[in-house]
Amino acid sequence: MSTFQPPDPRDRPARLTVGVVGAGRVGPTLAAALQLAGHRPVAVSGVSDASVRRAAQLLPDVPLVTPAQVMARADLVLLTVPDDALPGLVEGLVETGAVRPGQLLVHTSGRYGAHVLDPALRAGALPLALHPAMTFTGTPVDVQRLVGCSFGVTAPEELRLAAEALVIEMGGEPEWIAEESRPLYHAALALGANHLVTLVAESMELLRAAGVEAPDRMLGPLLGAALDNALRSGDAALTGPVARGDAGTVAAHVAELRKHAPGTVPGYLAMARATADRALAHGLLKPELAEDLLGVLADGASLPEDGDDR
Repeated sequence: MSTFQPPDPRDRPARLTVGVVGAGRVGPTLAAALQLAGHRPVAVSGVSDASVRRAAQLLPDVPLVTPAQVMARADLVLLTVPDDALPGLVEGLVETGAVRPGQLLVHTSGRYGAHVLDPALRAGALPLALHPAMTFTGTPVDVQRLVGCSFGVTAPEELRLAAEALVIEMGGEPEWIAEESRPLYHAALALGANHLVTLVAESMELLRAAGVEAPDRMLGPLLGAALDNALRSGDAALTGPVARGDAGTVAAHVAELRKHAPGTVPGYLAMARATADRALAHGLLKPELAEDLLGVLADGASLPEDGDDR
């Protein structure tokens, strides 16, 4: 169990007023964490009903206002909008004169580094990119999940210490990411976390189709052990029919998936090929077995789907 204890705000005066532009799942959570560290949330902007409810739950008594009003009231502004909306938001804030010299602007996009805030930098703002490597529910439990969470940090060198200090105050662990490496960093996280959800959801659906009443209970220990082994040992943790070179078993898998869940076949084949390549390179898959296995995977990809006349 973590021994992290957030600073008591009563132990020292609030140092920064904090605003949130975009009351999605991330912004109010980070603002609540900063509040625990002694900062003072003063304004939130959000449009949807869900945003209003989320802000009220995580930041009670903090007024919901326009983005321009958030900018006017806060020393530190969290720009927590979708990646594709971020450049336009920054340009709009600068064009309307909302950005103030000396104002800390923090975005939480994994894709972008600090350069996306260059228009604000030219207006005198201090740009920071702080991306929490965590999935969020938009509920108070997220604040505790920040404890020990890694943040991808990118900022001008002169602001590096300030950026890392903010992460530490939120209970996180700063990890410096070079500007040019941000897209690769974000792709790596998406590959591991976002695709994992898809794989687990598909696995649970297939188990239900096979008659398993509680697929989550069945998968929990298995996936927990697999994740722990993978984090500890990397490719050495590979197991299963692909890593063993059991071509017949893999062929049976493909046949059953085509019958019961044809939409899962492309993903199964792609992951099986990637697994085979890694197992072969790591010496787990014997070369003499790999040929038959890769042949099954190639045949599986070339077979027509049900109802396809090719």
